[in-house]
Amino acid sequence: MMASFGHGTRRHPRTRGRTWSRWGSPRPSEFEVGGGPDRATLGMIGAICAVAGFFVLGIVLGPVAMVCGWLAMGRSWAGSRSAPALVALVLGAIDTLLAVIWLAGAGGMGTGML
Repeated sequence: MMASFGHGTRRHPRTRGRTWSRWGSPRPSEFEVGGGPDRATLGMIGAICAVAGFFVLGIVLGPVAMVCGWLAMGRSWAGSRSAPALVALVLGAIDTLLAVIWLAGAGGMGTGML
């Protein structure tokens, strides 16, 4: 029923719009923290963005690859690192550097043409 005109939801907390699952996820609770993609997925996404950044939109995909790689590494250099995460971080940095150099070179070419 609707919760208006004195008909509160105190007596019937599971009325329409207020129902939650009685059971949790079948996954263990250690995986539930934070939500979002896991580290392996972030590493693969970062590696794909890094490789694609060499061909198109390196100025955008490079930093995206770096962020995904860094998050996939657990935001630290210590401990074990997965290969896709490290590849994403390094190639993302190279993508970004090459894109900045390319933009700086393209901006300076037209200055002495008049």
